[in-house]
Amino acid sequence: MDHEETGCRPPPEGPILCINNCGFFGSAATMNMCSKCHKDLILKQEQAKLAASSIENIVNGSSSGNGKEPAITGTVDVQVDPVELKTIYLPPTPASGSEETGEPKPTEGPRRCTTCKKRVGLTGFKCRCGNLFCGSHRYSDKHDCPFDYRTAERDAIAKANPVVKAEKLDKI
Repeated sequence: MDHEETGCRPPPEGPILCINNCGFFGSAATMNMCSKCHKDLILKQEQAKLAASSIENIVNGSSSGNGKEPAITGTVDVQVDPVELKTIYLPPTPASGSEETGEPKPTEGPRRCTTCKKRVGLTGFKCRCGNLFCGSHRYSDKHDCPFDYRTAERDAIAKANPVVKAEKLDKI
């Protein structure tokens, strides 16, 4: 079959690469750019028009954009140049406030049981009295805990179950 019979003809010069050298194919409808580069160009042109209109409003003295005056009087052509990225090295800054003031950070020793001084590491148990204990001294009766559990539980129950009294009815 011949191309004239089907009505399909290949483009005479073949596919066209985007003029911004992004690696995609462009078309004549998008000024030989790919769709992404064309969208970016349109967006930059709109931003330039908006900036020109805001500068014009500032120069004319009207600070409020009431929309009664025409915002754009001409067209603005924007050339898009490729941007080179540069890496800038910044020296590391101290993260904590103690290093900036010059005070040395206190070093903590190994975590130990308050009663028997045994190393507990990550497996230590913190009591309500605020001390750290090993597995054999973790219960309050094993380390003579000064925390008053009875009063704490009474307060918790009283807070959770408030007293509800109905108002007395007037006698008829």
